[in-house]
Amino acid sequence: MAKFKIEIKWAFIFITMSLLWMVLEKLCGLHSTHIDKQQYLTLLFIIPAVWIYFLALKDKKIHYYKGVMSYKQGFISGLIVTLIVALFSPLTQWIISCVITPEYFPNVIEYSLKTGYHKTREAAEAYFSLENYIKQSVIGALMMGIVTTAIVAFFVRSKNSKNES
Repeated sequence: MAKFKIEIKWAFIFITMSLLWMVLEKLCGLHSTHIDKQQYLTLLFIIPAVWIYFLALKDKKIHYYKGVMSYKQGFISGLIVTLIVALFSPLTQWIISCVITPEYFPNVIEYSLKTGYHKTREAAEAYFSLENYIKQSVIGALMMGIVTTAIVAFFVRSKNSKNES
């Protein structure tokens, strides 16, 4: 467990940042008044998400690998962060949907019907539901975490690393 202390720390930093991001979106009205802008502005989440992965791998490189880390070591470290985030994503999504912004689903259902995104209430309710968002959060955490890790590990790796294990 001590071997993965850094990854665990950064996974929980990522989860905390995700929850704070949702609070910020709610406070900005992106889950109510400005729901029409939410799908676009939520993409800005990519910036702090990538930054946290960068800081996590940099931390692992400096404090665990003593400044010399291969791509493979960085990728494995980022993958562990990703797996922890994905493991906790159902709880994170529940906190977002039931505690932080319980009005989001009813608001987005109405918006999607009004704009014609969904043709029926049943379709909108099936898509914008806690169960569906939990599934999406697990899949999204895994997919985006792996892609982010692959890219960030390339930039954080030691350029002349002799240690490829």
